[in-house]
Amino acid sequence: MPTCYRHPGRETGLACSNCGRPICAECMTHAAVGIRCPECAGRRPLVRSAGFTLPNEPWVTRALLAINVAVFLVTNRLAAGFTPSNGQLTSLGRKLALDGNAVANGEYWRLVTSAFVHFGLLHIAFNMYALYLIGSVLERYVGSVRFAVIYLVSGLAGSFGALLLSPDALTAGASGAIFGLMGAMLVLERQRGVQLLGGPIGGLILINLLFTFTISGISKGGHLGGLIGGALCAFALSGYGRGHIAYGRLGIASALGVAAIAVGSVVGSLAVVS
Repeated sequence: MPTCYRHPGRETGLACSNCGRPICAECMTHAAVGIRCPECAGRRPLVRSAGFTLPNEPWVTRALLAINVAVFLVTNRLAAGFTPSNGQLTSLGRKLALDGNAVANGEYWRLVTSAFVHFGLLHIAFNMYALYLIGSVLERYVGSVRFAVIYLVSGLAGSFGALLLSPDALTAGASGAIFGLMGAMLVLERQRGVQLLGGPIGGLILINLLFTFTISGISKGGHLGGLIGGALCAFALSGYGRGHIAYGRLGIASALGVAAIAVGSVVGSLAVVS
């Protein structure tokens, strides 16, 4: 696989239609016919702000993996089952998992902490594998800050979806946020024509939705809420389809859009349980 002539560490299947040099998605400019490199397009190379993103190493993904495993060790009885069960969690785990009645009584932290609690070894194993596979690729593309925003907002949207469809169930897991990452990838694939996982993300989403609706004990609302929240977040961060999500200053309109998704998810959650 050739590498971008401006970023030697990035493999790419794209090439300038004028000079033929390989370029990555960040360097390309859409022309009337094909795509152009910065020099052929007549624009100055874009420069990222120092310290704003870490495109080469998925530090946030690794941190999330570590946090999830650490929380699992102190909140789970190390049962191997996949189906959610109150008995698999310690008292701390039950205090952090999503419960509509508890949220209604003022335990709002559950909207966030529930995304770091898991029921059993298989549950966390599946989710952490998906987070590693999807998160590592997406974070390298959009940068660590935007990736963290998408993940956290998707987690809140997943909590809203879970409470909306099953407010009385004890719900936990990172799958809502992970579905949000897949939703963000779907938006990027449609906007930029870049398949980050080497194939259409739509097929992976359909397969996971099939499991969601055919296997008992899985939060349908959490998965759907996270998927929609992540897609909306990516759309807002890309300047509502007008820009590239991976670089450029975050505009006020984009920041307000992301904030609206997060606030709307929290307000919607509280409205459901009130």
